[in-house]
Formats: sequence, structure tokens, C-alpha cells
Amino acid sequence: MNFRTPISIQRPRGQAGISYRDAVMLLGSCFAENIGKRLTDGKFNAEVNPFGILYNPASTAEAVRRLLQPEAWSEKDLFFHEGLYHSWAHHSRFSAVSPAESLHKINERLYAAAAHLRQTGWLLATFGTAYVYRLKETGQVVANCHKLPDRMFVRERLSVSHIAETWDEALARLWRLCPATNVLFTVSPVRHWKDGAHENQLSKSVLLLAIEQLQARHPRQVLYFPAYELMMDELRDYRFYAEDMLHPSATAIQYLWERFAETWLEAAARETLDEVTDIQRALNHRPLNPQSEAHKQFLSQTLLKVRRLCAKNPYLCLENEVRQLHEIPYQENSRDHRGEI
Repeated sequence: MNFRTPISIQRPRGQAGISYRDAVMLLGSCFAENIGKRLTDGKFNAEVNPFGILYNPASTAEAVRRLLQPEAWSEKDLFFHEGLYHSWAHHSRFSAVSPAESLHKINERLYAAAAHLRQTGWLLATFGTAYVYRLKETGQVVANCHKLPDRMFVRERLSVSHIAETWDEALARLWRLCPATNVLFTVSPVRHWKDGAHENQLSKSVLLLAIEQLQARHPRQVLYFPAYELMMDELRDYRFYAEDMLHPSATAIQYLWERFAETWLEAAARETLDEVTDIQRALNHRPLNPQSEAHKQFLSQTLLKVRRLCAKNPYLCLENEVRQLHEIPYQENSRDHRGEI
């Protein structure tokens, strides 16, 4: 007897997956953060949310445009509220007590991410909601309201055609500079309950239909991962939700990552990821006696694993792991591996 409705996910025939050779850019909601963290922890060359968390497709498309044509933000692009300087285009993690500090964080990430995007083989964009907030004064869609009064904004739900056309333009710009980039869309599994139950479903439906239009227009380079469907169907039980009953639990996030990895990571990349994870687990090991011969031998073997893994994967960066191993004292007669990687 089957008590679940499993979702079959297959990579399109002939479509390559993500490898350690690829630069990856992730933009969007909390799901992008969760997948991005696992990629960066696994030592993939990934840039995650250089504008901070973005919830709506208009703001993520604008982020792509700004990254393709990077222009530094200036003080006139900021506003002051409750002791901090903020940007309408950024998450509050870029807010600061002085304009100089805020602009330093914003522009440093902007130029680093712009350079990264021009090398990227994969752009992963996660849409959270089709609802946007426009400033009444200018009509600008804001990425974050920064807790300003509702009376300053007009709330509206973007249409399917508006999202598709906005992203069509963003993709055209992207592919002019980076013609080989694959674009993988997802819809966030987080429910936006403040919109209301019915409105949340309408919002998610708009996002799904807009992505379907983009896939129909660009079938070779626009791809989709069903994170929302996995959460709603395979993980429909409330035990897979966090305490707020809206966000996925840690178990659910891990399951979504595993389904993502088995679908979109190359087989060789998954094998390398397992080896990286084993090395990181070894580095996190805390022995009862750090000076014991057994532990020193364990460290030497771990360093040897790192050297072999880097030799097999020249795109892999394990400099921090090497540094950490070198900082651990070895017995005097052990071989010095410094500088060999």
C-alpha cells in the first residue's frame, strides 16, 4: 500500500547537469538561500542572492538587469528609516547606520556578482509570490518594504503575461552576453499566508503559468524544478513544516535538496560532493586526545584525501580545508605537506 504520491522528476534528454566546472548564480526567495548554502558548503562555485532575499519575479528580473549592466548605487538611491539607511532594491541585510557602510556592502556584492554572472553556466531563480508593492510616489516595485507604513505602497498581483514578458527581456539581455547559460526556475515551497489561503494559491498559480510560458518560448535553456509541488504533495504532512506551519522544516529542506541534487547535479559532481562532505566531517571531528598518534595519522590521511581530490578536480577549491589542516600541529617527524596543493 502506497501512502504517498511520489513525483517523478527527470532531467530532459541530452541536458547536462551542474558540475564543479560550472559557475552558478542563485536569485530569489528562501529556497534559493537553502539550495545555495548547500552548494557553497559543498564547494561549488556559487554566488547566492547578491541583493539579499527577493520574493517577487519583477525584483529578481531587475536584479539580473543590474548585474548585466552594473552601475554603482549612490547615496541618492538610499533612504533613512528608524536609524538605518536602506535600499528599495535590497534586503535589510544591506541596511546600515551610515550611507557609506550600506553602499560599501551593496556595491562590493554588485561588482563581484556581476563578474560571476558573466561566467555562469547556471542561473537558478526562485519565485516566492506574484504580489508586489509599488511606491505610490514613483510607481517603483520594491524588493523589500523595510517595515514602512502600508499607506506608502500600492499592492498588486502581477499577471502571467507581465511576468513572462519581464523575464523574456531579462533573458534576452542575459543570453546576449552569456549565450550558453541555462536558467532553472523554481517556485518557493513557502506559503505566503498573509496573502490569505486562496490568494496564496492564486499567486503560486500565476508564477507556475508564467514559468510555463517561458519554457514554451525557450525550451532548450529554460528548465524547471518542482520544489512547490514536492512540498505540497510528497511532503503534505504538517510534520514536514516548521513551527509556523508555513516554512519547510529542516527535514523537508534536506529532502528537497536531495531531490534537487539527484536531478540536476552531474553524477560525477554528486560523487565529488560526497567526498567533500566526508572531508568536512573529518575536520569537524573532535578527538579525546589531539596529541595521540592515532589522531595525527587521521589528520595525515585526511590531508592526503584532500590532495587526491584536488588532483582529480582542478575546479575544486579546498584552500580553507588545507589551511585548517596545516594549522593543526603534527608530530615532528611527520612529512610537511605545506605548499603541495
